[in-house]
Amino acid sequence: MKMRSVTPMKIAKTGYIVMSVLFCVAGILFITMPEISTEIIGVCIGIAMILFGIVKLIGYFSKDLFRLAFQFDLEFGILMMVLGVIVLFNPKNLMVFICIALGISILLDGLFKIRIAMDSRQFGIKSWWLILSLAIVTGVIGVFLIFDSVIGSQILSVLLGLTLLSEGILNLYTVISTVLIVKNQAPDIIEVEAFEIDGKER
Repeated sequence: MKMRSVTPMKIAKTGYIVMSVLFCVAGILFITMPEISTEIIGVCIGIAMILFGIVKLIGYFSKDLFRLAFQFDLEFGILMMVLGVIVLFNPKNLMVFICIALGISILLDGLFKIRIAMDSRQFGIKSWWLILSLAIVTGVIGVFLIFDSVIGSQILSVLLGLTLLSEGILNLYTVISTVLIVKNQAPDIIEVEAFEIDGKER
């Protein structure tokens, strides 16, 4: 039986880790440099959302062993790409939209990760409670970003940084703890080769 290629899984897992680290770095920069311009923020957030959306789609179609971290990434990946395009091409005058769009995306991701944490518990993953805790914290911060989009730009930059940092940590820990790559993973559908018995195909 032909084994499934693990290359898409490796690409998805590596992409998740890289994007999560970049989210953390961007969050720290926004926190420590709140005077950064809204145009730069918009461009950075737009590019990050598009790239992360692509990574999520790769993850969904990679069909990893547990099917935990990537199980909701088809719809969520498309959503992030669409919002990222809107933000990228309107970075200067859409700060409120950027915050609301990112806040909604991160809130939804937090809710999805809560489901993943529950599924991880059933799989026997001992650190499921940490995924759950990080998901709740990230979701709450996403809510604050949605409803605090009318505050001062510098405070908003700090809040945006906290949101990106928490999202990065959540995704980083989730993909490391729940995505298991097995080199000899069998395909979902077992391939059966036809053979002949007494002149008849079986």
